[in-house]
Amino acid sequence: MFRTLYSRIAAVLFTLVLLIGYVVYSMVLYSSEMYQQELTQKLNAALAKHIVAEETLLTEQQVNQKALKSLFHWLMVINPSIELYLLNASGKILAFSAPEGHVKRQQVSLAPIKKFLSGEEEYPLTGDDPRAIGDQHSRQKVFSAAVIPGDTADKPAGYLYVILEGEAFDSITDRVKGSYILRFTTTGLGASLLLALAAGLTAFALLTRRLRMLTRIMSTYGIATQYTPTSHANERYPVSETSTDEIDQLGINFNLMADRIDQQLKDLAQNDAKRREMVANVSHDLRTPLTSLHGYLETLLLKDDSLSAEERQQYLQVATAQSMRLRQLIEELFELAKLESSETILNIEPFSLAELAHDIMHKFKLEAEKRGISIQADFVNDLPFAYGDIGLIQRVLDNLIENALRYTPTGGRITLSLTNASDNIMVKIADTGQGIPEDEIAHIFDRFYRLEKNRTASDTNAGLGLSIAKRIIDLHDSTIQAVSKLDKGTTFSFSLSTYQPK
Repeated sequence: MFRTLYSRIAAVLFTLVLLIGYVVYSMVLYSSEMYQQELTQKLNAALAKHIVAEETLLTEQQVNQKALKSLFHWLMVINPSIELYLLNASGKILAFSAPEGHVKRQQVSLAPIKKFLSGEEEYPLTGDDPRAIGDQHSRQKVFSAAVIPGDTADKPAGYLYVILEGEAFDSITDRVKGSYILRFTTTGLGASLLLALAAGLTAFALLTRRLRMLTRIMSTYGIATQYTPTSHANERYPVSETSTDEIDQLGINFNLMADRIDQQLKDLAQNDAKRREMVANVSHDLRTPLTSLHGYLETLLLKDDSLSAEERQQYLQVATAQSMRLRQLIEELFELAKLESSETILNIEPFSLAELAHDIMHKFKLEAEKRGISIQADFVNDLPFAYGDIGLIQRVLDNLIENALRYTPTGGRITLSLTNASDNIMVKIADTGQGIPEDEIAHIFDRFYRLEKNRTASDTNAGLGLSIAKRIIDLHDSTIQAVSKLDKGTTFSFSLSTYQPK
């Protein structure tokens, strides 16, 4: 029944309104009664004193029946709601003005009377009601009291005890409780509470409207199991520039979360497409050398007796080349997988990047001369030590120069430059090769990506060299970049931190 937040808030508000209404109504009745008692007692506080001053009620410890009878008669005529009780010095009732049989008690407590006579107690001050018995024994009434003087000033003969709200007053009060004024007050209080309840429910409905909208958006967003650009994923919580409360903050956080999820879904879709492409590329690159190797070995087995020594040697050389290509592809795959795993631990140390670059250029010098390509060095003097993994950086330079040799035509030039830039060493490998189309630069670091449209155009290129280089540079908290112009060449660049001795 109370499954929604609004219904629970409404139930709580309704309960609170009932409780507050009951408390307010009880307080009004109680305060009205207390006010009436206080007012009555204050107006008649000196009543008993005046009566005692006018009439002699006790003479030599005997009740003056004549004076008392006359007094009772005139009080019943003037104010029938009051009751008079004549008490002795210990509080015993000697005479009273109430009807016979209505007085149930023989003794009245003198403690409230003495407090009243001291004048130090605040009104309303109540005392015993002689007519109260049984469960009404504790019922108290406002009163007026006076001392009846005795033979000595410190020893009174008795007390005149005047109940100001007697039995007649109670019957009138009971009738007033059902009067128009009380009904009007009760109706007004009930209407006010109902109006407050309606206003509160309306206010809660308006305050929870945004929360309900956010709940709907989140529920709709969570139902779908597949991302599509035109689906629920585009629905967001509307946030204004002045949003400050918790609901708007929740909506902002949901929007950020939904945007992140959408981006992750897009990335997953792209990664899945790349994975499928990678599997296809790996299958093709592995199948080609394996098929060729198998074909030549099978030919050697079937035609071994008919082949000349020269043909046999040629077949073996081709099979060896294919096996080397297969081994290189597998090694690069394992190397890339290791670099992309969390198991890679860099051996960071200071080293001379200039010496490493000279060694690598010397390594490729013979291959470059065979292709008619010149390799040049452009190093600044007093180059500081670099700080990194020398083995992995060597692998990066090998891959970049090997890539430059592959795409630089005869008569071209490859330049390896090292410059000092603040706390880094800038490394650039530039060639004068065929260049890279602008729409393909963003993909050259992808695994198995090659510029050749025909995958058999390069027997030694698996398309993993640049991916390995990028991953190594990423592990060194740097970035590798490529700038290229068609038919003019390509430049790869990255930076390494310099060694800062402590």
